[in-house]
Amino acid sequence: MSRYICLETPNGANALQLRKRETPSPGAGEVLIKQTKLGLNFLDIYQTTGAYPFPENGVLIPGNEGVGIILSCGEGVNNFNEGDRVGYPMTIGAFAEERVISSERVIHLPDTITDEAAAASMLKGMTVEYLFNQSTKLREGDKVLFHAAAGGVGLIAGQWLNAIGVESIGTVGTQAKQELAQNFGYTHVLNYNEVNFAEAVMDLTNGKGVKVVFDSVGKDTYPMSLKVLENCGLFVAFGASSGVANDFCLADLQKNGSLYAQRPTLATYIATSDQLKQSSKNLFKMLETGKIKVSINQKYNLENTADAFNALTSRKTSGASIIDTGL
Repeated sequence: MSRYICLETPNGANALQLRKRETPSPGAGEVLIKQTKLGLNFLDIYQTTGAYPFPENGVLIPGNEGVGIILSCGEGVNNFNEGDRVGYPMTIGAFAEERVISSERVIHLPDTITDEAAAASMLKGMTVEYLFNQSTKLREGDKVLFHAAAGGVGLIAGQWLNAIGVESIGTVGTQAKQELAQNFGYTHVLNYNEVNFAEAVMDLTNGKGVKVVFDSVGKDTYPMSLKVLENCGLFVAFGASSGVANDFCLADLQKNGSLYAQRPTLATYIATSDQLKQSSKNLFKMLETGKIKVSINQKYNLENTADAFNALTSRKTSGASIIDTGL
């Protein structure tokens, strides 16, 4: 028997339940993992509140990121063995002590990276990897704006930008988060509760604006984010922690300087096994060389997953949060 978190209705943290089930068996092409650490992401919130399609006549096991040891392999699995230490991002069903998953969605973990660091960084770190290496090609000397700079993705992003020589402006909501983001690589950090971030960005760029805005906030930062882009700049909306910006229209891009816009998702950039391996390779290299460090500022036990959800949605967290299964 093993424990897992689930919900029957899309009512977020209030609907989460802790249950037990028999140990699942891997099918062809699958592996069974005994999970030790689980990552927490805003994607988990979206999926449990109805922003994404909810299973009909069934239950949802949330969570998209986990680390553990392979207990057994199904028929046809030849790239993993029992006892291998592995992890994965972007495969729902993570919040469990044991789970079955396709071997094509799993990666080997380097010995130099701890379970905690891997669980806290795979989804967030590969998000940063595709944002900076694939959504746009950033170069030394570029100027960018990154919203939610003190969040799990934001703290990784600040260090990554610093490592490649990009001038970065981050936004946060408190003085404590401002100090945190400043210690994680950002060139400038703005507290949007103290200054008008759009005016401040234009002052910092001598009226020109930035090359790219990376926005995971959504409703609260749109459309002001468009106003700080240089002509033909790129607006990358990769999340909506404050809600979806429903007032977006193509004419906004024209009137703010012939802008480009993208709404990407990590799933697209790691859709194949080879893509997943390459993205993880790029991330692990940054971790192993010390160019980025993972800031794990909140830890919860599996039975307290609802508390983790509530802390994240109320913006009371900074850096990464992880869930410990106790195994």
